[in-house]
Amino acid sequence: AVLSGIRLARAYTGRDKIIKFSGCYHGHQDALLVAAGSGLATLSLPGSKGVPEGAVKNTLIANYNDLESVKAHFEEHDDIAGVILEPIAGNMGVVVPQNNFLKDLKKLVNSKGALLIVDEVMTGFRSNFGGAQEKFDVEADITCLGKVIGGGFPVGAYGARNEIMEMVAPLGGMYQAGTLSGNPIAMAAGISTLSELKKQDPYEKFNEIAKILEVFLLETAKKYDVKITVNRFGSMINTFFTDVHVTNFEEAQTSDTKKYAVFFWEMIRNGVFLPPSQFEAWFLTSAISNKDLKDITKAIDKSIQAVSNM
Repeated sequence: AVLSGIRLARAYTGRDKIIKFSGCYHGHQDALLVAAGSGLATLSLPGSKGVPEGAVKNTLIANYNDLESVKAHFEEHDDIAGVILEPIAGNMGVVVPQNNFLKDLKKLVNSKGALLIVDEVMTGFRSNFGGAQEKFDVEADITCLGKVIGGGFPVGAYGARNEIMEMVAPLGGMYQAGTLSGNPIAMAAGISTLSELKKQDPYEKFNEIAKILEVFLLETAKKYDVKITVNRFGSMINTFFTDVHVTNFEEAQTSDTKKYAVFFWEMIRNGVFLPPSQFEAWFLTSAISNKDLKDITKAIDKSIQAVSNM
């Protein structure tokens, strides 16, 4: 989805360069593996071996929540096709846009004749039914989506307004294809999943559970004198073992990953499975019951206590 979205932005604008944000992860394509989050952040890798220099020569890096770093690139380059980002950065933990960052970014990008590409592979239908764009009242020029529209089966999709999508063959000159495109099982699962999401409308429940966990994490950390920061958005939540207010990748990296490792393994021993990386978001499910919530909070208490005993 992201590969095609970037190709579409380049086809529409006739430009080559793409701006991405440090700590944002957009799949394992060569051009976007620089300063990526997710597994690369976990392993402290700046990029990936096997990626030739030429593959990233048109990739520029900006800092999340820092509009000035984006402006600096536009001042230096006149061939920027688009800016891509995760609207809620879930591959460096959970990092939320601050102070109208998304709206101001959209305005800046379009004023320079470039396109805003929003990667909602993680946030689409998760933060709320209309994704992060609905939540923040921002409309991307190109939107990328992933497995959620296939009910968890492998699928990707991208979309844009008509004048941009008309660049795609056979109407336009941008070619796209995929061996697995339109897989009937994935499409059937996706329709069923999205129908259930709309019918159940679990988003208020997600917010309530996330708030309970946030408060409990902070109170428990205070009880055991452990410094943490909790970031959350909808059903996405994460704990950083730092007292820094985390708004970008550099601040996310102040988290003590050794403490997170102790916390992670203790949570597993107490029956709660978290992502094995400090830089991955925790996702809530609508299946969580009151009993589950009690079990989770008990596990948190024991796990933070274990961190305090390091």
